[in-house]
Amino acid sequence: MHVGGDYHNIVGGDITSKQNLEYNLRHGVQHLTAEVSKNPQGAWDSDDLRRMKDNCDTYGVVLEAIRMNSRYINLLRKGTARDREIDVIVGNIRKAAQIGVKIITYHCEVIPYRRNGKTTGRGGITCDSFKLEDDWKSVPMGDEGRVTHEDYWDRITYFLEKIIPAAKEHDVRMACHPADPPGLPFGYQGVDQWDSPEIFGVIKRYESIVDSPYNGFQLDLGNAAAGLENPATEVLPIVQYLGQRGKLHQIHMRNIRGSLNNFYEVFPDEGEVDFSKVMRILRDTQFSGSICPDHLPSHSDDPGGFQAFAFSYGYIKALIQAVNSEA
Repeated sequence: MHVGGDYHNIVGGDITSKQNLEYNLRHGVQHLTAEVSKNPQGAWDSDDLRRMKDNCDTYGVVLEAIRMNSRYINLLRKGTARDREIDVIVGNIRKAAQIGVKIITYHCEVIPYRRNGKTTGRGGITCDSFKLEDDWKSVPMGDEGRVTHEDYWDRITYFLEKIIPAAKEHDVRMACHPADPPGLPFGYQGVDQWDSPEIFGVIKRYESIVDSPYNGFQLDLGNAAAGLENPATEVLPIVQYLGQRGKLHQIHMRNIRGSLNNFYEVFPDEGEVDFSKVMRILRDTQFSGSICPDHLPSHSDDPGGFQAFAFSYGYIKALIQAVNSEA
């Protein structure tokens, strides 16, 4: 296992620029997850992929994964049009394989990432927060409109049954990031979220639809914690379960204070989840992917978040060294 960097923190605006690659290398990061250019139909630009791969190779950095945005889930309504979207995704998987990328991460969400407050933390930092509104039924419906639980799982099932065989053919692992936050009540913004009402059970359902090592997860620990009543104890069995089954393809090391439907995001060393315990599970289940910082607090003295991410890179590297030294 190793520390990884991604699209959340980029120096100079281009993830494979000299400036950003050197920033990552200074902080011990040699594995990247990138977003790539695409046409209006969602197809990735092969020339852009090759350019990024060549830039990484020049610096000895591994272009390990590519992020696919969540537009696809909105285009998989029943009907003939969704087959065109599947064809685009299969084409993107093939393009990733052609440059040696072995992981595609993706968000499975109809409602975009949602936070609705701010909390002040140590040293004057600002932490994004979410508290379920008392009048949540009056929160405006999203652009997607009404999506029932049955509709959502139909889209997921169609996606997995079409995509996972293609991923296996090209030896590219698909890593699902659940919606954020999970555990929202059915009908929130018109959607019955797939990862509600209980995150662990629906993760099991998701991975069982096509039970394959190519159908796995980008497990965001803060995201999982935000869908649990008792994150400190309930996150660890999720990590253990997925790790033992070889379904962990990438980790987002994010932490929170609080729990289901009432939390705020903090630095990784101060939240509900003890990451030393998580790291021992990852070690013992032989996890071999990236552990990436994610959703860190902000401060006016650090407008780009580069101090925050540098701290987190070092924290993750130290944890890896510590748990490996025990073995």
